[in-house]
Amino acid sequence: MNDNMEGGEDAELVGMGLRVSVSPAQTAFYIILVMLGTLGNAAVVGVIGKSVIVDRAGGRNSDIIIINMALSNLLVSVMRNTLLIVSDMGLELYSSKEWCQLLMGVWVWLRSVNVWSTLFLSAFHLQTLRRVAPVIGNLHAPRGLPKTLMLILGLIWCLNFIYSIPAHIFSTSGNMNSTETLMLVSSTTRPLLGCVWNFPSSYSGLAYATTSMVIHETIPIILMAITNLGSLYTLYTHSRMRSSVPDAPVMKRLPAERRAAKVILALIMLFIASWGTSIISVNYFNYNRGSSAEFLLVIARFANIIFIAMSPAVLAVGHRRLRSFIKSLLSK
Repeated sequence: MNDNMEGGEDAELVGMGLRVSVSPAQTAFYIILVMLGTLGNAAVVGVIGKSVIVDRAGGRNSDIIIINMALSNLLVSVMRNTLLIVSDMGLELYSSKEWCQLLMGVWVWLRSVNVWSTLFLSAFHLQTLRRVAPVIGNLHAPRGLPKTLMLILGLIWCLNFIYSIPAHIFSTSGNMNSTETLMLVSSTTRPLLGCVWNFPSSYSGLAYATTSMVIHETIPIILMAITNLGSLYTLYTHSRMRSSVPDAPVMKRLPAERRAAKVILALIMLFIASWGTSIISVNYFNYNRGSSAEFLLVIARFANIIFIAMSPAVLAVGHRRLRSFIKSLLSK
């Protein structure tokens, strides 16, 4: 949905659209966050991915889920946040309608995968805690990658690709005077490369935004909160059982699971704070347009990057291989 659309040759190549005034301090801080997100998530994918490849058994399930989450973070940082930096630095970039449709679809797809991958990590840890004993099998036979887990991760990417199709259809290129009248958490908080939403009517655009807010943005946060409360309750019940059955397999794993629970809880709380702030800010813009809209969009812009930038540091606290990698870098 864009204002002041022009036809003819002006629609083929367009400018950057709406410019948001940002201070040099904001730009510098955003660049630092994007660099942290890109380098940090690349390190997570590289270090943990190498251990999964080297491991004859195919690696631990939790490591594969973490790689999937970090990969989605990395792609969002490279495909979207890096372009935002280029825009903030004042470099004039141009995009055609076809490129806008492709980019808007990719942005929504990657952000959607990001949120559901994080939810899956929380749900998987709850399921692991509820398991009363480790799975018994032939420890010497090579297992390879777990098929069920890979199928679920594949479904996350495929289903969210389907969800992103409207972003490909209902987006277009604006002109130098274009202003965004509809925003989604899963895309951008302003026209980037001149790309804007182009729904048939304001009602259809708000219907899509509302559906996205409920199904894709709000429900995952609620489910994350539920799964984390379930994990904490399961750890509490295990602690009460510890004195009565001290030699049970689950009791022996309790200290390690408690450490993992703290790391995952910190990750989910960081995600909820980041994603929740974006939801409030963007939907205030969509439905209110009050005097605080511009300020809240600046807040949303930084909230979108906080989780991507800080999640590798949170993971490094609780993951042995990441800690070893960081220590090896510091010792050089």
